[in-house]
Amino acid sequence: MTASAMTASANSTAPLVATPNGCALPRRLADFATFGDALDYAARGTRGLNFHDPRGALARAYPFSELRVDALAMARRLIARGIKKGDRIALVAETGADFAAIFCGAIYAGAWPVPLPLPTSFGGKDNYIDQLSVQLGSSDPVLFLYPAEIAKLGEGAAAAHNAKTGAACTALSWDILTAEPVVDCALPAIAPDDICYLQYSSGSTRFPHGVAVTHAALLNNLAGHGQGMHVDRYPDADRCISWLPWYHDMGLVGCFLSVIANQVSADYLKTEDFARRPLAWLDMISRNPGNTLSYSPTFGYDICARRISSQTNVAERFDLSRWRIAGNGADMIRPDVMQGFVNAFADAGFKASAFLPSYGLAEATLAVTIMPPGEGIRVELVEEERLSGTPRDLSRPARYRAIVNCGKAVLDMAIEIRDGAGRAQTDHHIGKVWCKGPSVMHSYYRDPEATADCLVDGWLDTGDMGYMVDGYLFIVGRAKDMIIINGKNHWPQDIEWAVEQLPGFHQGDIAAFSLQTETGEETAAVLVHCRVSDPDERRKLHEAVRDKVRSILGHNAVVELVPPRTLPRTSSGKLSRAKAKTLYLSGEIEPFELAA
Repeated sequence: MTASAMTASANSTAPLVATPNGCALPRRLADFATFGDALDYAARGTRGLNFHDPRGALARAYPFSELRVDALAMARRLIARGIKKGDRIALVAETGADFAAIFCGAIYAGAWPVPLPLPTSFGGKDNYIDQLSVQLGSSDPVLFLYPAEIAKLGEGAAAAHNAKTGAACTALSWDILTAEPVVDCALPAIAPDDICYLQYSSGSTRFPHGVAVTHAALLNNLAGHGQGMHVDRYPDADRCISWLPWYHDMGLVGCFLSVIANQVSADYLKTEDFARRPLAWLDMISRNPGNTLSYSPTFGYDICARRISSQTNVAERFDLSRWRIAGNGADMIRPDVMQGFVNAFADAGFKASAFLPSYGLAEATLAVTIMPPGEGIRVELVEEERLSGTPRDLSRPARYRAIVNCGKAVLDMAIEIRDGAGRAQTDHHIGKVWCKGPSVMHSYYRDPEATADCLVDGWLDTGDMGYMVDGYLFIVGRAKDMIIINGKNHWPQDIEWAVEQLPGFHQGDIAAFSLQTETGEETAAVLVHCRVSDPDERRKLHEAVRDKVRSILGHNAVVELVPPRTLPRTSSGKLSRAKAKTLYLSGEIEPFELAA
């Protein structure tokens, strides 16, 4: 618990009041030299962070002024411990005041904070310790901090890391650090080109890449957020509401660091609380007296729409009329799912024009493109053969996929679509998405080969396929996910989305990937969550899935029915096809046996 948090607890009889939407401090859109400068400025106003309990009630108001005081105290505690400029400090990213103060304190101390994930409900204790120890090995921190509740897991991960590498990483819960005295000492000078933090992707496991982001890159991208979302046009109304985890770039950069640099008050629901009660997110939005800025991957909108029963009077429970920016990113945007959300919540005042598709990745700090506010979701219907780059089979009817417009380049970002030979493509031609700008990462930490593979003359190979039209970017899919059979390309999401149309399936119930047969040929494997127990019904379901997949591919594939909640997800909730393939091949995912 931070010093100011302890003061608030001692004065528990005082009513809790959230930080305001507006204040007298003129808004600046991240035009600072370093992130410390940004927090220094935000602390002059009355806005701040607000943490809510599982039901969405305010539990802790944390003005930026208090965050700055606590962060400076943390910086001096770290320096007293011997932390030097450029040292890495790993910390488990629990949404709350403690993490916020330590993260910002590490930056003031010139160290590089490295946010790592919390335990998830899948994978178990041993897998979590393994994941942490691998990321510790990659980032090589001198200090590893975590909440007291997971002390045994944190100690186990640090011990595994130290034993494997011979490192001497100190592990301790952050309440121990907070209890240490504050020693008066000078803070190091920080330059815009200094590294600000390391970011790992939510799925980082075996070969993690720590994305090194400089202060200049971070602030350029945060300025792009503010400009792209027209935050300066609503100085006394906008407010961010988020359940996104702070160990994922969209949660950390988009909904924590951005609100500080752009001076926006924010309300937080912990990710695990959202998972248990997703509609608490919409309750918080309904209680917001101003405009709402809130982001979610597609599955977040899907969960909320599914939780509304036909008996629920959404107009009585929710007021979503002031939801100005309903951002969508982090995975492929499903227009059918988003339409389902509109259908479910139109009576509560939700407007489809609030949807704001975007595209980004940690290697670009976060945002690459943002749809101009008010334009909503716009799609193009594209033939699947064109998407996969294979000749049209005239014997079969044409199939189309709705491709979502992900908006225009953010501040100072350039985008090119390139073919396999690296040549820039004109509009409507599908190729690899490359981007270049001040917010592109410095490097992958301690991995020059991987850095050289994706950074060429300042241009970043995103690994995604897409095309441009009149300055707007359309994303088709991940190049590495492509399934190639007999020289023909297939996108896994085309298979997955087709199977989801069968009765009883939800988004995320299907994982498709390539597989090598015993004869050395490539084929497609499709793993499907099965919720029926009757052997005959399972066989019928298997046949229905097999027929649906065959209609997409033109030939049979390996189709396996697996128990519910078997398919792995990343720590941010996205389906992990690569891990599903690994677990299936290793026998850790055991399919149901089918009746003869």
